[in-house]
Amino acid sequence: MKKTVLFLTAGLGFMAACTRVPITGRSQLNLIPESQMQSMALQEYQSFLTENKAVSPAASKDAEMVKRVGSRIAGAVTRYMNDHNAGKEISTYKWEFNLVNNKEVNAWCMPGGKVVVYTGLLPVTQNETALACVMGHEIAHAIARHGNERMSQGLIAQGIQVAGSVALNRNPQAQNIFLQSFGVGGNVGLMAFSRQNELEADHLGVIFMAMAGYNPQEAIPFWQRMANTGGGQKPPELLSTHPSDARRVQQLQQLMPEAMKYYTPAK
Repeated sequence: MKKTVLFLTAGLGFMAACTRVPITGRSQLNLIPESQMQSMALQEYQSFLTENKAVSPAASKDAEMVKRVGSRIAGAVTRYMNDHNAGKEISTYKWEFNLVNNKEVNAWCMPGGKVVVYTGLLPVTQNETALACVMGHEIAHAIARHGNERMSQGLIAQGIQVAGSVALNRNPQAQNIFLQSFGVGGNVGLMAFSRQNELEADHLGVIFMAMAGYNPQEAIPFWQRMANTGGGQKPPELLSTHPSDARRVQQLQQLMPEAMKYYTPAK
């Protein structure tokens, strides 16, 4: 049985758009206006913070560190995008960086720059540079618009007929695809990214952390620690859809010469 054709009405805010991922240059199909992705993400982000109170940076050195690391990476990414005539792509980002009390080994970044780190991740990162590795990776997902890419694939696969952002908001099936794409619920923000997306986020992530003055070489021992987390049982949520440990480490080793070109230690 043929699937229903996905109709897109550009005049109402939808257009079939082939874009390219920064740095890697990979072509991708993003069917959903970025403004719509950010609107949907903001709603879920605010709902999450209603149920999960953020730790105040004024009362916690760890929360202060999360904000510091995030701000440095966001600043570096913004400078890079502006320098490469791509600043418009993130001009509507309103960055926020929060630490929440949760034992899961997890972190995420929603479209629009809403970043959350779980306290359960900190015993594995162990230091600020490794935290920058994780936050760079998660921010990379947002900058590369992997969420839009995955949701676009979901809309096509389900054959959903939509006509603009308003229709998308009111379409329960489309809304459900968004929730599934971002793992909204018990694991809010955990995107079911493809392994290609994950490896690409690794690539961008080590460069982003290097741009921010964090040594990208710390990424290798960090991901090795992550691989050993859980004692061989269920992997941390952050690793649930990731490539094999060996493949990740191999790619990171290959990427180090490129990443180090962007690295200047912070003063």
